[in-house]
Amino acid sequence: MPFPPVSFELFPPRSDAAAIALGRTIDLLAAADPEFISVTFGAGGSLRGRSLTVLRYILEHTTIEPMAHLTCVGNTHDEANVLVREFLDQGITSFLALRGDPPKDGSGEVGSIGSAAELVQLIHRVQEERMPFSQEPVPGTRRARRIRQRPRPERVAVAAFPTGHPRSHDIQQDIDTLLAKQVAGATLAITQMFFHSSDYISFVERAVDAGVTIPILPGIMPITSPQKLKRVCELTGETPPAELQIDLEIEPEKQRQFEVGVSFATRLADEVLAAGAPGIHLYTFNRHEAALAVLRSISTPRTAREDTP
Repeated sequence: MPFPPVSFELFPPRSDAAAIALGRTIDLLAAADPEFISVTFGAGGSLRGRSLTVLRYILEHTTIEPMAHLTCVGNTHDEANVLVREFLDQGITSFLALRGDPPKDGSGEVGSIGSAAELVQLIHRVQEERMPFSQEPVPGTRRARRIRQRPRPERVAVAAFPTGHPRSHDIQQDIDTLLAKQVAGATLAITQMFFHSSDYISFVERAVDAGVTIPILPGIMPITSPQKLKRVCELTGETPPAELQIDLEIEPEKQRQFEVGVSFATRLADEVLAAGAPGIHLYTFNRHEAALAVLRSISTPRTAREDTP
């Protein structure tokens, strides 16, 4: 039985030395044959140039689809229009459309795009404007013509929140928001990280019951040190699971902490896959070791995709 698709997330490097190391990581992650590798855009759109450099490296040095993150925060409609065109002109046709969070210190512009659904619509509109309608012959006729179907971006993904978005009143609001993104043209959802498979499973069940039909990929993060666990929970607002927190803290050796983190992420991946998840999206911290260790450890062995040359 083939293993469902895997994908990875990276963030732009902050130095030239980190960029060199990231190139090696990308090569190793690409060898795992992921469906795509997404690259974050930086807080409020910072590190824009480095994000584009990483995306171009993936495009030019691998056969993997690069996915560009775009956020509403920090972008006006005109700015986002220009940015999407820039990505498309570079050959990058997959996007992750995010509302984004304004800087906590109050600095920076919020932007004029009101929601991720609005950003999804903008991405599709820019693509259509770049490739106007044209006609083609109707097969089997002499003179009949029809409108040629215009190519759309490979993927327009959006975020989903199994444990609830901080600004949502309840899970139902998160599901309604996901439905709005789907109606706007989203083709895929990727969840924020979570620590309990039951959160993902129950969210998907409720979303499907509400009419969500796009795949919902579980976002899983192998966390291999107490410091990373603390930092991640501060950023996401998640409560660290006692089991993982204790196991990481009582292991003094980094190798044992690594094994603890990989084991926890592997068990989480196995549980959501057994429940029918369409694949796994791994948050990598720009390191390949833990992500690839999870893939080697899951219960169902991976095989190459059928479309792989």
